[in-house]
Amino acid sequence: MAGTRKTAKARSSVEIPAYLFQPPNLYVMFTVLPKNPVSKIPKTIARPFSRTMPVGAEFSREAGGTDFRVWAPNGKTAAVVFENSDERLPMSCEDEYFAAFGKGVVAGQRYKYQLDGDEAFPDPASRWQPAGPHGFSAVVDPSGFPWSDADWPGIKLAGQVIYELHLGTFTAGGSWKSAAKHLQFLKETGVTVIEVMPVAEFPGKFGWGYDGVQPYAPASIYGTPDDMRACVDQAHAIGLGVILDVVYNHIGPDGNYLTKFSPYYLSKKHTTDWGEGLNFDGEHSGPVREFFRENAAYWIREFHLDGLRLDATQDIRDESETHILTEIGVASRGAAESRNIVIIGENERQDTRLLKPLKDGGYGLDALWNDDFHHSAVVALTGHADAYYSDYRGTPQELLSAVKYGYLFQGQWYEWQNARRGHSTLGLPRASMINFIENHDQIANSARGKRLHQFTAPGQYRAVTALMLLSPGTPMLFQGQEFGASSPFLYFADHKPDLAGKIREGRKEFLGQWRTLRSPDMQSVFSDPGSRETFERSRLDHAEASRHSEIYQLHRDLLRLRKEDAVISRQGQDGIDGAVLSQHCFIVRFFTREIDTDRLLVVNLGVELEFRPSPEPLLGPPEGMAWRTLWSSEDPRYGGNGTAALDSEKNWRIPGNAAVLLRAGPPPR
Repeated sequence: MAGTRKTAKARSSVEIPAYLFQPPNLYVMFTVLPKNPVSKIPKTIARPFSRTMPVGAEFSREAGGTDFRVWAPNGKTAAVVFENSDERLPMSCEDEYFAAFGKGVVAGQRYKYQLDGDEAFPDPASRWQPAGPHGFSAVVDPSGFPWSDADWPGIKLAGQVIYELHLGTFTAGGSWKSAAKHLQFLKETGVTVIEVMPVAEFPGKFGWGYDGVQPYAPASIYGTPDDMRACVDQAHAIGLGVILDVVYNHIGPDGNYLTKFSPYYLSKKHTTDWGEGLNFDGEHSGPVREFFRENAAYWIREFHLDGLRLDATQDIRDESETHILTEIGVASRGAAESRNIVIIGENERQDTRLLKPLKDGGYGLDALWNDDFHHSAVVALTGHADAYYSDYRGTPQELLSAVKYGYLFQGQWYEWQNARRGHSTLGLPRASMINFIENHDQIANSARGKRLHQFTAPGQYRAVTALMLLSPGTPMLFQGQEFGASSPFLYFADHKPDLAGKIREGRKEFLGQWRTLRSPDMQSVFSDPGSRETFERSRLDHAEASRHSEIYQLHRDLLRLRKEDAVISRQGQDGIDGAVLSQHCFIVRFFTREIDTDRLLVVNLGVELEFRPSPEPLLGPPEGMAWRTLWSSEDPRYGGNGTAALDSEKNWRIPGNAAVLLRAGPPPR
């Protein structure tokens, strides 16, 4: 197995190596070379303890020191240098790696690696960068944290409600500690899983996190690694899962020192939307695959996370027979041991192979974001069908099909991209589609960063919210959506002036895909991504949960209904069907084995509809019963105007801009 791990070439066999199913305690040898060895001579050397990961600094209390290991295939000599010290720990060569054991080097010690006597750089696998990505790395002792979640079973996808948040703007404190104070609020709202936007170390004082440069180091601006552990531990204590958004398609432009150690981290044949891709299938790709695969396992193992969200998987380019996503999934589940985790992907191409089991040639992920549901809902609510919304009309049939089948495009021609889009979802669990009407990207792409409820009528917004939260797919809310936040969510990134200028212009170019946003008068309202004010304006005001009590109560009631209702909670396991009643109205019927407990969701995004005659069999109640209102978006508690009976001797009369959930019950006397 050790020999397999050291290979520098792309794996060509579809057989998954056995070491993926167990912790890689393979590195048990070490020695110390002379301070200035003449040549790079690989040696077999003994270590005082077994490593958990193939690279990075690992502290051992029993051994009384820290073991250092870094991949540097072109280096001739290497050493560990320490902050505020002239001491230098020479490293020995292990094939393409350098390693050394530092007796007495304890947690908190700051260090860098120096190759061939040149400038020293931070550890590519640093577990913490206290002074940011350009500073010294710090030795971390993960075993010192007092976890209290030994009985936490993890999470399975069915029944979950996801809440995406950005750690820096979720609270006024913008830290793990301040976020932990709001966990109980999310629990009481009905959220079950928190999805945290990327926290891998990135440059500057604020940013979205997708330009991370040290994948193993929790961003120092949010607190210490133990602060992150404490937040996760507290979430588990009250029954909340935590998953992390990770970026394995590119590395950020500022503070990226990976290429200082090896030129093979980046691909020579694959490019992405951000430039050079990562080298998962070229020359010397073995250690690159190992680096990112073990990173995924590291987050699960050392921070007890309940899963990962993989960013833009279409740009994780890999032509190997065993795709790196497969290895990431297997390694992550192995690191979780007996706990259950979920792995969610974002895939612009809607490639459902990612969801198929490994035995069927798939990648074994649990769920994918459903952009089709979002795009159709936005067009229905706003009437705007430009840019990447141009292939949607927001019709009842689109929304109904998204509820029934997940993706709308499953191989049809997609004019916006001048290509076919999507793959079949048949046979996949309904919960594997993550449905949303807001997320970090989509809000920020509205020029002013406004929320969707600010673009449409309140009744329509309540109706579409009900559709999303009652549908069989797994719903996801974005921070503040539950109480109709007035704060925008804008694109922000703190970079050096020259890079900040390029990002500002690049943002304008991106938003220019909307015809209305190309004009100078609209571009004049764009916020500067590099401005501190842009970041501060995006912070949530949690006091709005009380001031906006109607919309908050709407979300709480819907999430309670989703969890507690005997039919809705089954997420369509007994079958669903639907029908379009008019240009703006449609129904979804949730079947049950007993029939007499069916549910009927009526959604009307237009004017009040008198539907007579009503030759639609799905409108028929179970034998000897009648439809009664179980829940309505027009409830006065939500700011609505009340709901009269939909079905009567005068046939169906359906309120406009509303969603009503009906249950079967005894007919009225």
